[in-house]
Amino acid sequence: MNLQQYRENKKRLSENNSSRRLLCSKCVQPRFSCYCNHIQKFDPKIKFVILIHPIEVRRRIATGRMSHLILENSELISGQNYSANSEVNQILNDENYYSVMLYPGRQSTDLTPLNTEDRQVLFPQNKQLAVFVIDGTWATARKMVSQSMNLASLPRICFTPPRPSQFRVRKQPHPLCYSTIEAIHHTIELIGDSQKFSVSSREHDKLLKVFDFMVERQLFFIQESLLNARTSTYRKPNSRNL
Repeated sequence: MNLQQYRENKKRLSENNSSRRLLCSKCVQPRFSCYCNHIQKFDPKIKFVILIHPIEVRRRIATGRMSHLILENSELISGQNYSANSEVNQILNDENYYSVMLYPGRQSTDLTPLNTEDRQVLFPQNKQLAVFVIDGTWATARKMVSQSMNLASLPRICFTPPRPSQFRVRKQPHPLCYSTIEAIHHTIELIGDSQKFSVSSREHDKLLKVFDFMVERQLFFIQESLLNARTSTYRKPNSRNL
């Protein structure tokens, strides 16, 4: 390779690396993995308030942010202790909303075994349902809930996952631990009809379509990096083999 070829290759590599570093302002993904063209917004007739931990904000694969981009009338609020958060308190104090928290545990009402009528009577029909969703690791989510005093008195709902999570690019504590976007999708599946959202329309499947696209794309990148890995590495000769 002559000097001219070296300079051209160096310039081309520099330009490629620069374009890879540029992030989309909406999905915060590099240009080559931006999923914005796959986003189809819809109105679930439920106000989802996604409380995202600062660690999750920095993650490229943040399904809470992905959910917010798809769900109309949703909120994405970053923080850890929301006790004095003005955005959260404004929603909690708004008489037009009936607020609940999607969070597993003994204090939560499991929606799965309930029939349609039982699910409907859980929520007042003269108010819009606002579902607060905690977006973080299991450890950070527990801290967020325990520190946020304004969330302590909220009724809690949960569900029994019908199948393992499809979040195959991120290690989960248990196969039935759902990502935020999967949890929101299944919540709509269970109570959408009670909130005048037509579950049979399958509009909420738009959440999983973007999620599946992102997962498959990341799996492709992982496979590609493994295939292109160096087949051999330099090792210092072992003196005993000389």
